[in-house]
Order: sequence, then structure tokens, then C-alpha cells
Amino acid sequence: MPKPTSIETRDRRPNILLITADQWRGDCLSAVGHPSVKTPNVDALAREGTLFRRHYAGAAPCSPARATLYTGLYQMNHRVCRNGSPLDARFDNLALAARRAGYDPTLFGYTDTAPDPRGMHAKDPHLTTYEGVLPGFTARQLLPEHERQWLSWLRSRGHANAVSRDIHIPVGARAGEISDAAPAYSSDETQTAFLAGEFMRWLGEQDRPWFAHVSFLRPHPPFSVPEPFNRMFKPGEGPAFARAVDRDAEQASHPYLAYAMPRTGNGNFIHGATGSLSEWNGEDFGAIRAIYYGMISEVDAQLGRIWQALKDADAWDDTLIVFTSDHAEMAGDHWTLGKGGFFDGSYHIPLVIRDPSSGAAGGIVDDFTSAADVFPTLCQRLGIEAKNGLDGRSLMPFVSGGSRGGSASGWRDAAFWEFDFRDIAEGQAERHFGLKSNECNLAVIRDARFKYVHFTALPPLLFNLRDDPMELDNVASDPAYAAIRLEYAERLLSLRARHLDQTLAYTELTEKGPVTRRP
Repeated sequence: MPKPTSIETRDRRPNILLITADQWRGDCLSAVGHPSVKTPNVDALAREGTLFRRHYAGAAPCSPARATLYTGLYQMNHRVCRNGSPLDARFDNLALAARRAGYDPTLFGYTDTAPDPRGMHAKDPHLTTYEGVLPGFTARQLLPEHERQWLSWLRSRGHANAVSRDIHIPVGARAGEISDAAPAYSSDETQTAFLAGEFMRWLGEQDRPWFAHVSFLRPHPPFSVPEPFNRMFKPGEGPAFARAVDRDAEQASHPYLAYAMPRTGNGNFIHGATGSLSEWNGEDFGAIRAIYYGMISEVDAQLGRIWQALKDADAWDDTLIVFTSDHAEMAGDHWTLGKGGFFDGSYHIPLVIRDPSSGAAGGIVDDFTSAADVFPTLCQRLGIEAKNGLDGRSLMPFVSGGSRGGSASGWRDAAFWEFDFRDIAEGQAERHFGLKSNECNLAVIRDARFKYVHFTALPPLLFNLRDDPMELDNVASDPAYAAIRLEYAERLLSLRARHLDQTLAYTELTEKGPVTRRP
């Protein structure tokens, strides 16, 4: 009997490729009409798949955001509150579920998963970092934020000075200087190119259906990118900044901003910088945003390499691709950079899903979707069940819905996310506000009309998004909006009540044994 000639004839399961590009804003796609940024390769994926235009992270920063992506749970349930918060070992995740479906989920990059310390020895070095690997993944090529694996690769290519992250300092620039000059490495030698190459090499080894997660660091800071991307965009290109007239006015608008903004260090964004973000002016933010746009273009170019590699390997039509981010980037909006807080700039992220088996192409979805929806989507597509309750819902009704993007019965009518600003190690936020750690958090419900931000122990905010899309005028204390504020507070309360952990709540023990009723 002749041997099978393709993966499909041996096993009809699809390949799964989950790609995350860290800190990519949802509006920074030419497919959604960005006036400057061009993303031809993401756009090409969207033309063959489904583009979700109102997709939001579940939390920030990296570890909380990724916990929602990987587990399908809101922060209120997975309780990864900040980088360094352990992910409870009892929770299922997309890698463990994929193993139950017969895959060996393989990681390229990082997952920023702090392990559950219970049952581990106190001196285990895994407990000294939040950059652990999500349980269930086989790590083929790790690339955490120290980037040592990439630096070693650069040295093998002749960059003898690639011994630290100082390699990101543009040639001729001082450490900490905002510069659009190029670093010493080329566009073929970026971290993104390195990981893409490692995935492509692994792809050539596969002879059965596979599951890969390619987790790119970029366009996460430090803001530096090689030619031709470093000067592809000019400061001032793109939409106007969403921000108050000056930094003082922004900080005066809410106690949380007055606390957080002066404490944001600029070294988080320009390698070698020291001091506070408050030292940079509007022109500085414009220069940084232009570099950020270039970094997005650099990642998009590497995605093009991956698409071509899949086609060359005859795997394109057998591979379900999910492209998204963990969270977004303020990029100068509201006089700040990075992620966190409550503004849309930190949470609106891209999502494109291409499932070649669906027969749908070019679908556009304007319903509100969440990072929590990715895990249940993969579960439905692979015919497996999560081992605990999930907060997200499968997006397959949209993916299989044709050019109109499909629909799903009883779909959510608003976006929801959370942010926890507790500081367990140092207690800075707790001391500043005079609050307990479990009072240092906020939750957001946001639809097309209004955005309500509920702080556990600080004043709330309410924005009329139709009149104030830049979120500059807090009307929470305006008597004319009292009824609307109450309406959205009640909606948020009901949402949280519906999403309390339901793992065993749908099971009842009876005389005939356990009865489980799925929602």
C-alpha cells in the first residue's frame, strides 16, 4: 500500500499557528483605515479570513493580558494581577487543551507566565522571574525580554558587540537619546526575523499536523528599528494625539493619572534613558510614535516571510492562523506611553483569524470581541472542551460567516477589561492612596455610546464616546449623566455576576448522579 503523500491524507486535523505581536495597537492596520501605517501582510491575511475591528485585551500589562488570552478567563477569575502574579495551576489553557487534541504545542518566543509556587521548592529559579512558559508548551526557541538567545545569534553573524541590549542604541546616538537612526543590526537580523527563521526551520521538520505559537516581542519597546523602517514615517504623520492640552491637565483629570504618570520611567521605552516620562515633550512623543509605526511595518514584513514559507511547504491551505496582540500601546496619547490604566489606547488590539476550511474570506466583524474568546474558539475548532468554566466565547460563528463576518446569537454588546495596579513587592500604590491591595483595581465596560470606568476605591469615570471619542471629558459627576452612570454601573455589576467562576455551578448531584447542563 503506498504511503500517504500529504499531512491531510494522514490526519485531517488543521495546523494551528497562533501569532502574537506584543504591544500592537488595534488601529494600526491599513485594513482598518489607518492613514499612515501600511500592513500589507496582515491585510492579505484579513482578505482570506476574518478581521475583528472591535477586539480588546482583557487586562494589562503582559502577564495579565496573556493569562486572559491563554486561559479564556477574565482577570477577575484567573487573578494574574500584574507581571509576577502566578497563574493558578488549576486552570486549563490552550496549550494543555491542544495536547488533549493530539498536538505538541510548540513555542517560539515567550508567554510571560509566572508559575504557581505551591508545590515548588522556594529556591527553584523558576520562581525568580515572571517570564516562565505556559504549562503545556514545548519550548523550541525561547526569547524572553533579556534577548540573550538573539544576541548570541547576532554574534554568530559577526556582531561581536552584541553582548547586551545596548545593541538597540542607534548608531551614533547616545544611550537614552530619542533617535531615528538605525541600530547596528539589519532588517534581516531583528528579533522578529530571528524568531520567524526559527519557526520556518522547524516547519520544514514537520510531517504531521502541528500547533505553533510564535510570540514576537516587537513592536514592544525599546523604540528602535533598522533601515528602512526607522525613517519610513515622519513625526506628525498619522491621526492627532488623543490628549489634553498639556500634561498637567491630563494628570489633574483623575487621581490615578496623577499617581501613575509621574512614576512612568522613560527607560522603559528608550534603551538607556533615565528619569521620568514627564521630561519628554510633544515633539518627543511624535518622534517616538514614528519609530513605533516603523516597528509595526518591520513585524508585518516578517509575517510576509511566514506566509510564503507556509505556501512553499504546501501548508497554507491546511493551517488555521490567528494573528493578534496581548495588549496595545498608548503611543503618546494622553501624554504617556506603554500600557495600563483605562484608556482605549492600551486595550484595543488587532485580531485576524483565517480558517481555510470555513470557505469564508474578507469577513469584517464589528461586534465587541475579547482576548478571552481565542481559547474557546480553538476549543470549538478542534472539538475539545476546556476543563474549567470560560469567560470567553467561540468566534467560529463569525469566522464561518462569509464576507459579512457572520453573527452569533446573544453576543455581548460591550467590551470589558480590567486593570490591577496593586504593588505587592513594594506597596507604592497602597501607600500613596491609603488603600488595601485588593482595592487597587478598576474595571471598564465600553460600548459604542459610553465608557464607564469603575475604580474599587477611587472616583469613577464616564465618557460620552460619541461626543468625546478621545476620552477627555469625564462626565461622571455631571447630574445630566446620573442616570446613564447608574445604567452602566449596573451593567458592569451584572457582567461581573454572570462571570463568577462557573466551573461546577452548572453541575448538580442528584439521585441519578451528577447532572451537568451546559450554558
